[in-house]
This record gives sequence, C-alpha cells and structure tokens, in this order.
Amino acid sequence: MATGEAEPSHALAMHGEPALPADFEHLPYANPDAPKGGSVDYAVQGSFDSLNPFIIQGSAARGTLDLDFGYNVFESLMQRSYDEPFTLYPLIAKTVETDEERSFVEFTLDERARFSDGEPITADDVIFTFKLLRDKGFPRYRRTVDKIARMEKVGDNGVRFTFGEGDRELPLILGLMPVLPEHATDAETFEKSTLKPMIGSGPYTVDAVRPGELLVLKRNPDYWAKDIPSKRGFDNYDEVRINYFRDENALFEAFKKGLVDVHVENNSGRWTGEYDFPAVTSGDIVKDTFESGLPSGMYGFVMNTRRPVFQNRDVRAALAMLFDFEWANRNLFDGAYTRTKSYFDGSELSSQEQPASDAEKALLAPFPDSVEPEIMQGTWAPPVSDGSGRDREFLRNGFEALKKAGYAMQGGKLVGPDGRPLAFEIMLRAKGGEELALAWQRTLARLGIEASLRSVDAAQYQQRLLSFDYDVILHSYPSSLSPGVEQIGRWGSASREAQGSWNFAGAADPALDAMIDALLNARQRDEFIDAVRAYDRVLLSGAYVVPLYHRDEKWVARWKRIRHPDQAPLYGYQLQSWWHAPD
Repeated sequence: MATGEAEPSHALAMHGEPALPADFEHLPYANPDAPKGGSVDYAVQGSFDSLNPFIIQGSAARGTLDLDFGYNVFESLMQRSYDEPFTLYPLIAKTVETDEERSFVEFTLDERARFSDGEPITADDVIFTFKLLRDKGFPRYRRTVDKIARMEKVGDNGVRFTFGEGDRELPLILGLMPVLPEHATDAETFEKSTLKPMIGSGPYTVDAVRPGELLVLKRNPDYWAKDIPSKRGFDNYDEVRINYFRDENALFEAFKKGLVDVHVENNSGRWTGEYDFPAVTSGDIVKDTFESGLPSGMYGFVMNTRRPVFQNRDVRAALAMLFDFEWANRNLFDGAYTRTKSYFDGSELSSQEQPASDAEKALLAPFPDSVEPEIMQGTWAPPVSDGSGRDREFLRNGFEALKKAGYAMQGGKLVGPDGRPLAFEIMLRAKGGEELALAWQRTLARLGIEASLRSVDAAQYQQRLLSFDYDVILHSYPSSLSPGVEQIGRWGSASREAQGSWNFAGAADPALDAMIDALLNARQRDEFIDAVRAYDRVLLSGAYVVPLYHRDEKWVARWKRIRHPDQAPLYGYQLQSWWHAPD
C-alpha cells in the first residue's frame, strides 16, 4: 500500500512496501509446477476431542486452522507471505484499502470465493464471523474485534471496518481472520466443542475422524482458489492425515516405520545420534536443515506471578540464575544449542549487546525502574558455569541473590521472610522437558529449594493452562520479524485474568503495556526496532522466564516420497508447499 491517498491495493505490508508487484505469478518459495496427488501423514503428540479450533472448550484437532500444517479447512481474508516480515496478498479478498493513519480497512472480496458447499462468500459472512468470534471465540478474537468501531458492507462485495482509534497492525490482523458461513454455522451452540465437521472455504474438507487418534482431510476438487497466484504451488496432496500419539517415542517409532511421512525434529540428541537406522542409511529418509531468519523467541521455565512465591521480581531473577545451561547443553544436547539472551535473539530486534538508543530511553523514561542497568546498557547475560554441574561460584552467586531477596538457610531449607520454605511445582505435559526440569531441580536442591515435578496428560495440561492453575510451566514463545498485537495476549495487563490467553506468567506491568503500544503504532522500521528493543529490555528485566536455549536452524526429516521446493522462505520452510512424488 503506497503512502498518500487511500486506494485499493493488491497487498499490504506492516512497514514499507510489499515485495511482490500486483501481477506476481506465485510466492517465491512455492513451486507452481508441483505435482498434485498422493497423501501425507503428519504426527503430533497429544489428543483431541473437538473440530472447532476457534473456542476455549475442548482440545481442538490440529490441521484445520494451523500455522504448521496449514489453513486447510478454514482460510483467511488474505494470505501471508513467509518470505517477508509481515505482508499480506490476495486470497478471499482480492484487494485491500487503508489510509496513512490506518483508521480503517476495506476488503473487496473475490467474486469467485466459495465455501466448500459451493455457496459464495459474502460481506455478510465476514461480519457474521467477526461478531461470532468476538462473542463466543477465544479471548484474542474479542480483543481484536472490540477495536472496530463500525462494520459495514460496501457495494456488492466489499466490507469496511472503521476503528475507534489508530492501530497500525489491525488491518493486517483482520486480514488474517477466518471467514465462516452464516448459512451453515449454528451461532447458538458455537461455543460448545463438537466433532461434527464444520464448513470452511479452504482447500480441504474433513473426511474422517477418530477422536484423539486421527483426522483425515480430503482435497476439495472444486476448491475455488487453486489457481490464484498466492495459492499456486500449495495444497498439493489429495489427502492430509494428522496422526496423534500419546508420547514422543511412539511418534518417532511410527516415523521410522514409514507410518508418518514428515517429522519436525526438536531433539538435538536424536538428530545427531539416532538417525542411523536403515531407512536413513539407504537414503529412503532425507534429513533437511533449514536456515531461519526468524528471531529466537523465548523457550524457558515460566514462573506464574499469580502465585505468592513468584511475586517478588528479585526471587524470580535469582531462580533464573540457577539453571546450569552449560552442564545441560553438554550432557543432554551434545552442545547443539545457544543460550537465549533475548526474546528476539539473532535478529535486529534484540537488545542484546545493544546499548539503549535515545529513542528507547525516551520510551522508557516514564518507567525509570522498569529496566535493570545492565539490560539498559546491553551488557546483561545469564550466568555461565564451568559445565561440571558442581560449580561452587555459580551456586554461590545464586545464593547471594536469594539472600538479598530476604531468604536464609534454615535446617537445610531455604526459608523466606514469611518463614516458609522456597518450594514450587513444575508442571510438564506428559514427559516433555523432563530432563530439563530434573537438571534445574538438582541445582536448586543444592541450595535447599524444593522444586517438585508433576507430569499430566494433554487434556489436563490444557485445562490447567486455561485456568492458570500451575506454579511453573515449560513453554516456548515463538517470535516473528513483526511482533504485534499477539504480545497483548502474552504480556499485556488486559490479558492477565483472561481465560485462554497466553499470559502464562501473569504479567501486568504498565511499562510492558506502553512498549507494546509503541511497537504497534510505529510507522517506520527504525522506529519499530527501537520500540521492540525497549520492550525486550522490560521483559528481560521482569524475569518472568528462565531463559533456556535456541538454535538458528530448523530440522525436518522426511521420507523421500515427500519433496519440497529448492527455495525456502525467510521463515525457514512451509509444509503446505511440499508435495508427494512417488518413485
């Protein structure tokens, strides 16, 4: 969208101009000549009891509206390019219009757009969906739709949203909203989980369901958008199967046997030491490494500040000092990882080794105590041990930090000013992350801190997340090159008590709210970078998370019958552009 007067455009970028012209033929990382046909079997750990991915109730099946496996059943107004920080191209909407202030956005729908039952997608469907998701969907939908002051139809195929106040990301967020058919959606019971297949406008429909075990999606031969530029080279399988496994070992064994086609690997020890079975050595399984241009995100132990034990920032910071990364990296991961030092490590958005700029200082000036001096200077880093697991200086530094927070050793226990021992529970999803939790537990025990472990099944884990019923969880916050409104749901005060939000730490800090507001309203890229770095500094200073590790590469193993384009996108890879090519 060019600056100046508002006019319809084929694309919209968060900052700057879209990379592709209006007459682009396909996204650069898609193969427009990819063969169609065959099937793919994916696998996930866990279970499901619902086919509605928009609501709190139940555990929804993966694959119908999924960042990893694709928007297969439900698709959005516009298509995001994974080769740019944040740019949208035509899909249900063929054009988009907004002004310099982004006080409104208008989408003109493609006259060819159809739901899977053949009915046209209308402006009425868009407005119906936004209101329905606002009233009965996840809280994030309400937070988005509540920013719209007026929704109205424009002509035969247009829908215009006028905002109460400027939000520069909001037109793009609305462009990523799904559209549901008013004629085939029961609004009265929408908030209740269901295993009845729902109608969408995506390239696939639900073909078979085995609750908790398998979801089968079948290509819609009449899919309306199969030939438009933003979808050329995508959705290449006739059938997509999402298989569920109770534990990771069973999942991997199924992949080894050829029951699963693609395995995204996150276990460094397995990647380096367990891919020596016959299918790999014969070349039937291919190991791919993709470079990612994304920031690291943050993977770590999240401390729930709703619990009294974690309400003191100094206590949280001291506990974070006591994870022995050097020992864990050497003994658990063959040295494969890098310690994470920023929520945006490895990118220009990181505050690591970057002194705060004048613009950052101006943003942070109203909150003089919100950032630690070392973090403001860009010199902060997590403590480093000698990797032996018995580094006395490492332990001593952690102990001194806890003493400053008011704790003392009594009878072999670390006791706080209230006379209570320092103790908490780490909740794990099944056995995921158990080795990491045990490593932290052992170090903490040396100082008389009792960290107990509790493993729960996927359904119980999800329910406890929804109600914030835990002390500590192990969680990954992914990041993009354009962090935006999702940060409110993760760290904004408004989401602290919102059931279903990602504010797992219970953060409620005016400084965080102000930095989120600044990054959302930045107009130029340099202004945006300053806002995100300032935000990063406040997050790090809050010590909500024990930072663990990341890697700059993405690992995917696949049976050779599954192929992918030669060019990978900026974000690493996109499974929806892969295809089945039998020998």
